[in-house]
Amino acid sequence: MLIPVILSGGAGTRLWPVSRAGHPKPFMKMADGQSLLLKTYLRAASVADGGQILTVTNRDYYFTSKDELTKAGIGDKMQTLFLLEPFGRNTAAAVAMASLHVKEKFGAEACLLILPADHLVRDPAAFACAVAEARVLAGQGLLVTFGIVPNAPETGFGYIEAGGDLTVGKTVNRFVEKPDADTARQYLAAGNYYWNAGMFCFAAGTVLDQMARHAPDVFEAAQACWHTMRPSVQTQAAMCEIPPEEFDNFPDISIDYALMERSDDIAVVPADMGWSDIGSWGAVSQLIESDADDNRSTGEAIFCDSRNVYVHNEDRLVATVGIDNLIVIDTADALLIVHPDKVQDVKKVVTRLKQQNHDAYKLHRTVFRPWGAYTVLEEGPRFKIKRIEVKPGASLSMQMHHHRSEHWIVVNGMAKVVNGDKEMLVGANESTYIPAGRTHRLENPGMLNLVMIEVQSGEYLGEDDIVRFLDKYGRCQ
Repeated sequence: MLIPVILSGGAGTRLWPVSRAGHPKPFMKMADGQSLLLKTYLRAASVADGGQILTVTNRDYYFTSKDELTKAGIGDKMQTLFLLEPFGRNTAAAVAMASLHVKEKFGAEACLLILPADHLVRDPAAFACAVAEARVLAGQGLLVTFGIVPNAPETGFGYIEAGGDLTVGKTVNRFVEKPDADTARQYLAAGNYYWNAGMFCFAAGTVLDQMARHAPDVFEAAQACWHTMRPSVQTQAAMCEIPPEEFDNFPDISIDYALMERSDDIAVVPADMGWSDIGSWGAVSQLIESDADDNRSTGEAIFCDSRNVYVHNEDRLVATVGIDNLIVIDTADALLIVHPDKVQDVKKVVTRLKQQNHDAYKLHRTVFRPWGAYTVLEEGPRFKIKRIEVKPGASLSMQMHHHRSEHWIVVNGMAKVVNGDKEMLVGANESTYIPAGRTHRLENPGMLNLVMIEVQSGEYLGEDDIVRFLDKYGRCQ
């Protein structure tokens, strides 16, 4: 049995300002409107042979990930489970926890197919063939990695040096770090070097035995974690939270460093599947067809006397005049302009924003919540205006604010409002006022999305001025 394991985490700092800590790269939408995570779910379902699809992600991303799984339409066809991490601990921890679950539920011989949620594969048939070959090797007790046939001397990827042929695939001589340009050209000319795709396939029993031998600190931390959470996994719930106290004992290390580079039982399946890790804006731009001057755009753009320019814009026209070799990323609250040769350095911007504690490294102007989303329309001293959209049947928590009052105006749909000791229905063109210190709740009892405008006023308008009393999404004690 093959169990796809989706690893969905990481901030994707090189794709700022679209990818941010609160809404990271896996949720980034491609030109066809599908997110990278949604595409990964569809790809996983195409090769799974029943059983389960397992997602390991951060607790903060659970509801958004669940929405993408629903859009993929595979939840009714096979079991799905989310293992929720309290914080990031790299891929070795995620793989170890997934392996323990698969071994217990499906047996030691069941295979895990490890798929990062932020990759793009444009040739599904070639992907399926590579997975079939990897399963053969995994059945022989090998840890299998996927090597992408390189088409350029890429310096942004690690490489795998392949050895001799096996029944399918090849042996692995070594893993090598991201090379400089001259070394990358040598690898390309040699013909036996492949890009390390970060995708793996192995039997649950095999990878756990290998971890016990080569990464005992990871294995022991996983065992302790699993012992604590095992009863909740056995309840057959759709999600299970990993306990933070035990999870904190995991070393922060990738599966590559912890195991793949230490084991002698490694094989690689070379593949040419139209793979991209979408690791930079340069990679994103290459997915778009260019005009005669090598200009590309996502959204509405006009290029005048411009060459080799990529524009990504979300809600307004961008025009360029007389410029060459630039990437322009325009979002509602941040603008990035970068030279194509410096796209790997965008992460430096995120580092600077973190140092300044600037919200732009973490949140967009539109922020997604389990119940829907809100968009900050305008803010200034003592006021903030939001557009709030609540999904049918969803509700915000029962809450209270110390420092701000709120005025709610319903634009579309019907709102069920708890305002202190009163409960009321508020329809379109109607409003209610909630003073600071009063307990309140907003719910959408209808079949259509509820849209309302919220006007906040007060001395302090930060999102942390909230005390939750009841919450259907588990966000309060």
